[in-house]
Amino acid sequence: MPNTASYRVVQWTTGNVGKSSVAAIAGNPTLELVGCYAWSDDKVGRDAGELAGIEPVGVTATNDVDALLALKPDVVVYNPMWIDVDELVRILEAGVNVVASASFITGRNLGDGRDKLADACQRGGSTLFGSGVSPGFAELLAIVAGTACDRIDKITIAESADTTLYDSPDTERPVGFGTAIDDPNLQPMAANGTAVFAEAVQLVADALAIELDEIKCVSEYAQTTEDLVMASWTIPAGHVAGVYASWQGIANGKTVIDINVRWKKGQTLDPDWQLDGDGWKITIDGRPTVNMQVGFLPPQDMIENAKTLEDFFVLGHIMTAMPPIHAIPAVVAAAPGIATYNDLPLPTPRGVVPTA
Repeated sequence: MPNTASYRVVQWTTGNVGKSSVAAIAGNPTLELVGCYAWSDDKVGRDAGELAGIEPVGVTATNDVDALLALKPDVVVYNPMWIDVDELVRILEAGVNVVASASFITGRNLGDGRDKLADACQRGGSTLFGSGVSPGFAELLAIVAGTACDRIDKITIAESADTTLYDSPDTERPVGFGTAIDDPNLQPMAANGTAVFAEAVQLVADALAIELDEIKCVSEYAQTTEDLVMASWTIPAGHVAGVYASWQGIANGKTVIDINVRWKKGQTLDPDWQLDGDGWKITIDGRPTVNMQVGFLPPQDMIENAKTLEDFFVLGHIMTAMPPIHAIPAVVAAAPGIATYNDLPLPTPRGVVPTA
């Protein structure tokens, strides 16, 4: 029989991804929104539905962490842009499970912070899980694809995207966008800004049950030859408008895992990178070799109701929010600790088929 259990959920923040989480939770009969954390004072006291751009849901946003933890939710859906270790420790040691989209896959990049989180899980009997669309969902697809093979020589996940209309300088500058092409500090920026992909490489290696000798990042940059004017910022000529980062897992001197991203802006790049559409190409080189092309399109009702191109950007937020949310039943049932896709049963998309 299908599992129709309802899980009590507290939503943590209502930024772009958080708004999509609130809407998804409110519309899912297997989930009950019981609380909402507001990071900014101007959101405190407002209905979570209003903050998410949907009908009121009867849950008032608050910045009172103790009050939210006193609700004894089954899980917190944690959607800040970045992990706050101390904040998560407080939630986890209170016995509340967490599913996160905040640049967290295994936590290995956090150093001692990961140990603090793992210890908090043990003290509270709680579980922490992180995913998103990429990294996260993309690696799950690759792992599943690999189960068709009796030999795997290499797994490649290649993401490509024209991000000209993606207007988020706060998240794009750290990877190198807008930096002078001859800036001596440019070379390591892509590696530093995409470091969570190193955790994704380790996730795939763990799924393959192999020991890696090294995880390294190889990066490339392209400059715009003309000023590139966007909605909220401009990239001057001679500055980076294309970023490529390849995170590679090396074993026995060979690259066995390659998770790479190629992002570009505008049509005046040097070198002139050509993208074969947006999305991912997932290749499992082996016996057999498995090829997957993954893209994303809006449904017909969204196309009919959209007023501007910006109306379609919510698809990216939905795809980031949903992998953690769909993992909630498995995370709640899991043993205390930090869990990855390798520790959980395959997540299933419950409660999302319209009933009318």
